[in-house]
Amino acid sequence: MFGLSELAIILIVVIAVIGAKKLPELARSAGKSARILKAEARAAKDEEAGSDTAPRVVQGEVVPPGTGTTPPGARAAGAPDHP
Repeated sequence: MFGLSELAIILIVVIAVIGAKKLPELARSAGKSARILKAEARAAKDEEAGSDTAPRVVQGEVVPPGTGTTPPGARAAGAPDHP
């Protein structure tokens, strides 16, 4: 009686008629989602490109050897591996 293409066309027409009130809202939300996705992808790309150009500098403190200051939880230089 009906082929697959005819049933698909009928289904599309029925969805368009029933959901005519919701279609503009769905299109608007799909557009917003696409814009957000593009902005996030652009930000990730810019962040990735920015991290390669300028190395991050971490300020540290130089402690001369033999001052007797060992950070908590660290072993001294000549300490054995087992307690």
